[in-house]
Amino acid sequence: MATLQPFSLIFLSALLLLLLLPLLSAHATNSPNSDDKIASPFDFLKGLQGSQKGNKTKGIRDLKKYLEQFGYLSYNHSNEDYFDDVLESAVKTYQLNYHLNATGTLDDKTVSTMMMPRCGVPDIINGSNWMHLGKKWHQEGHGSFHTVSHYSFFPKRQKWPPSKYHLTYGFTTSTPTKARNAVVQALRTWSSRTHFTFGPEPRSGSNPDILVGFYRWDHGDGNSFDGPGGILAHAFAPQDGRFHYDSDDRWSVGAVKDAFDMQTIALHELGHNLGLEHSSIREAVMYPYFPPGTTKLRLHPDDIKGIRVLYNM
Repeated sequence: MATLQPFSLIFLSALLLLLLLPLLSAHATNSPNSDDKIASPFDFLKGLQGSQKGNKTKGIRDLKKYLEQFGYLSYNHSNEDYFDDVLESAVKTYQLNYHLNATGTLDDKTVSTMMMPRCGVPDIINGSNWMHLGKKWHQEGHGSFHTVSHYSFFPKRQKWPPSKYHLTYGFTTSTPTKARNAVVQALRTWSSRTHFTFGPEPRSGSNPDILVGFYRWDHGDGNSFDGPGGILAHAFAPQDGRFHYDSDDRWSVGAVKDAFDMQTIALHELGHNLGLEHSSIREAVMYPYFPPGTTKLRLHPDDIKGIRVLYNM
């Protein structure tokens, strides 16, 4: 039998390494611990910083689509790269909702807020905008005090009827076990602060009240995902209990660099399933933006007050 010479062994080893490099690189890109930065669908906003009324700048039409997607512009607005009066008004409304300086100009704080990954549920639905309307409420404790709340509801205050305070939940077959556990933990958190109880759907083939799954791009519910970054998840108001994660995003259990904690997102999206809309308080679970590598695992007083007002608890 012929034996390989040392030179031949070195050549074969180098060839094998070259063949493996693409596979190793692909694994690193998809890993939540990767240092590689994935382009976000919201990156176009970087080039629009400083834009204001009267500007004609490439990318303004994408800004209009962004604001349209989250309820700040109507569908029949101009699709041109021109910063007009209507767009300025929409930007001001966005700035008011997020406690930014309402100038109508895309300053650095406005752009940095808009660029963060977020929930896909619009801030304004059918023209109803309650995010910036602060409500003062009284809280009991060691002492009584007033604070400003910024919870909001869906139009017509959609909610579950008293006959449905026990809700069943289920998962699509492709939902990972870790995600299922994260959702169950989030349900326990909501149960501990409300009169709701939750349990797995006991009947095989039946439709649970809340159905969780992972999807990509256009998945048939009229709310398309957009790949890594951008929109992370969305959910529907009562009594439509669908809750969808974007499977193209990097998901984790706990705070992991460049990844999104599944329980944190579940706590937010389940709030939508129960009838809460977005809050403008950054510390609240119902605040729609989520920096990677962070967690929110406890309900904020604003979340608790909102759900209790909605259900007269």
